[in-house]
Amino acid sequence: MTDLSTALMTDMYEYTMLDAALKDGTARRRCVFEVFTRHLPQGRRYAVVAGTGRILDALRQFRFADDDLRFLSDRKIVSPDTITWLKNFRFTGSIKGYREGEMFFPNSPILQVEGTFGECTLLETLLLSILNYDSAVASAASRMVSAAKDRPCMDMGGRRTNEWSAVAAARAAVIGGFRGTANLLAAKLYGLKAIGTAAHCFTLVHDNERQAFESQINALGRNTTLLVDTYNIEEAVKTAVEVAGPELGGVRIDSGDLASLAQRVRNQLDALGAKNTTITVTNDLDEYALASLQTAPVDSYGVGTMLVTGSGAPTCGMVYKLTEREDRDGRMQPVAKKSQDKATVPGRKLAYRSYEYNLADGEHVISGSEEKLAAFRPQDGWRDLLVDYVTDGQMHDEYQGHDAIVNAHQHRARALAQLPITALSLMKGDPVIPTDIVVL
Repeated sequence: MTDLSTALMTDMYEYTMLDAALKDGTARRRCVFEVFTRHLPQGRRYAVVAGTGRILDALRQFRFADDDLRFLSDRKIVSPDTITWLKNFRFTGSIKGYREGEMFFPNSPILQVEGTFGECTLLETLLLSILNYDSAVASAASRMVSAAKDRPCMDMGGRRTNEWSAVAAARAAVIGGFRGTANLLAAKLYGLKAIGTAAHCFTLVHDNERQAFESQINALGRNTTLLVDTYNIEEAVKTAVEVAGPELGGVRIDSGDLASLAQRVRNQLDALGAKNTTITVTNDLDEYALASLQTAPVDSYGVGTMLVTGSGAPTCGMVYKLTEREDRDGRMQPVAKKSQDKATVPGRKLAYRSYEYNLADGEHVISGSEEKLAAFRPQDGWRDLLVDYVTDGQMHDEYQGHDAIVNAHQHRARALAQLPITALSLMKGDPVIPTDIVVL
């Protein structure tokens, strides 16, 4: 996102583990770590992957400046030998996982990271912080877009979250189906459509509403969108059409009973000859509010707080667990936690989705040794869900930048259309397809 190093976007224990592992020799052991979630947010039928493109951006910036190393040394977080090891650190391992815009479910191997223990353990917090937040926003956005019946939804949540989260949220929202953002830095960094005209303060700073509308139209043209609920909506709409003529681009309503107001405004605009003037509504919308507006004559939505907070689920509960490691004889061994309610599935994974009559009917996670997975043959029609993001330290650039976001936006729509229709339900329920785990 910037030139700021991401190497300290982590928890301290990742460096203390590295320090101890370098001393005892296990830091050089080859390992496979996996990102997955044990469950979806309560009642959700599916979730959407977002953030892997940002992970690649972050990996490029995962380096140690002199002041980073001085901080680790001065605080005695690691030993001098570890400082030397970190000086020229670059991730040299491999990463594969679900592509952005893909649906995921409990125990889906969303990301698999392979390399030495030393380099893989340093990435835990960074990977989880990106994937947990971005996927939460993309998942909420997807539900909102479905509830909006494909009327355009726009991100207006920048003022409701951390300034950098706002940029990440704008990107994730577009992956989740949104069409644009009010956040200019996100628009600049990722080539997103930027939207926005004026707030209530612009009307209030003028002597009257007519002057405010005249000023905005003189600056932005007749195709602009005028905010009409600062005072009296009916009078504002009348004034807006008088000032701009029937060519007025749009009006925005930001308060009140949005459905009934939209209906009255639509009828008023039509009566005034402004039949092509669009109506945008904002004001603390979520997927449930959008669903209630399906029959209202609304053309687009601006969504803020509930988008950037994942509509009540600001994280996906993803975890980063070691599933395979090299033993002292150089052989790879599956490993797993057996903790109550937190047990993990040993071994690296393959992941597929099966279909019947062009509808997904199951997620299939296959676990085993590298040799057994190489010999595994999926059933006809199963779709491989894993793509390569990094191979031996070399990043696959096609998953970064504007085109990658567009591709993810389109993939989400296709993947969602292939799920059973109950995926679109806003009622609480189980994941829309089951996940079958096979250990070879």
